[in-house]
Amino acid sequence: MSDGHETPPGWSAEQPPPYRAPGSPYSGGPDPSAWQQPVPPPPPYGQQGYGYMPPPALRPGIIPLRPLGLGDIYDGTIKLIRSNPKAVLGLSAIVAAVAAVPVSIGQALTLSSIGDLLDNPTAQPAAMEGGFVTQYLPTIISSVVSLAAVTILTGILIRILGRAVFGGKITAGEAWRLVASRVPALFGVFFLVFGLILVPAIPMAVIFYVAASSGEPLAALGLGLLFMLFYIGYALFINTRFALAAPAVVLEGLGPVQAMRRSWRLVGGDFWRVFGILVLTMIIAWLVSMIISFPFGLIAGIVSVFGEGSTGATIAVAVVLAIGTTLGAMITYPLQAGVAGLLYTDRRMRSEAFDLVLQTAALEQQRQGWVHATADELWHPSNARRP
Repeated sequence: MSDGHETPPGWSAEQPPPYRAPGSPYSGGPDPSAWQQPVPPPPPYGQQGYGYMPPPALRPGIIPLRPLGLGDIYDGTIKLIRSNPKAVLGLSAIVAAVAAVPVSIGQALTLSSIGDLLDNPTAQPAAMEGGFVTQYLPTIISSVVSLAAVTILTGILIRILGRAVFGGKITAGEAWRLVASRVPALFGVFFLVFGLILVPAIPMAVIFYVAASSGEPLAALGLGLLFMLFYIGYALFINTRFALAAPAVVLEGLGPVQAMRRSWRLVGGDFWRVFGILVLTMIIAWLVSMIISFPFGLIAGIVSVFGEGSTGATIAVAVVLAIGTTLGAMITYPLQAGVAGLLYTDRRMRSEAFDLVLQTAALEQQRQGWVHATADELWHPSNARRP
């Protein structure tokens, strides 16, 4: 009790100094720094306690190099467009314009016929006179051209995306040179998937035709509704299972059948998540396309009515509709291709620990200060680390 304070029984003789408010002078007792302990390093990944914030993932390009969430996929797609707008939007505009011309001509003829009908209600519309050729043939041609062009465009955009993940850029010409040899395989995937989607349509159409010809309209209607529900579900299932085949063709260099098997395996580990993201993307793409093309459709309708079916009015309507369709598709094509490519990347990260491969390569590229073209080789499946 030399300092006027008595130590209670059972307490250590050396006690820390009494609490002092911040800024107050310290008086007597041992040095407070004696009780200061070094801060331990953070625990290894997977053993963090509550409230521990791991360091942010490496992000050299359009996405963080870790398994992706929904926001990461859409944010990465937008960054893909913004990081290389000339190549992405330019190619998409060309493809969209080529695909939009036939369907715009068909729509222009239909609107012109409506103008003729309003001007002379007793006249037979030209669209009715032309029948199938005027009403449906342009749409069929446009669909075939669009699917073929979009198949090639998807391959090119995925090649651009493959470099953009590392923060690199690639021109449209360079992307085409890298993808040109993969075009036959891309078309192989397209025809195989398209054939699988059409397989149940043919027998079901025959059954529906027989039911409709039997004089039972209610039975035919019910059968038709059941068929449509089944067919929509089947088509969505096939589209989801093989949605990652095109990225596998372009980035891994696989053939059509191998790429479809690869997509089947990658999607199989998380089918419903991939399905939901693809359906949401289709809905978003449809809404964006409708919003962009609606003013042009309105203008085309006005021109067709007041043009009274003249040749000049029909040409003007076709041009206006083609512009609206092109602008809408110019945005939606990269959106759908980007989402497919990033879903492929995400599935490889989750099932093959591919993010570790990408992180190692990105660190080496940062050390060198540039993204070499050999980064494309990292997408080969031999570089994946099986968990």
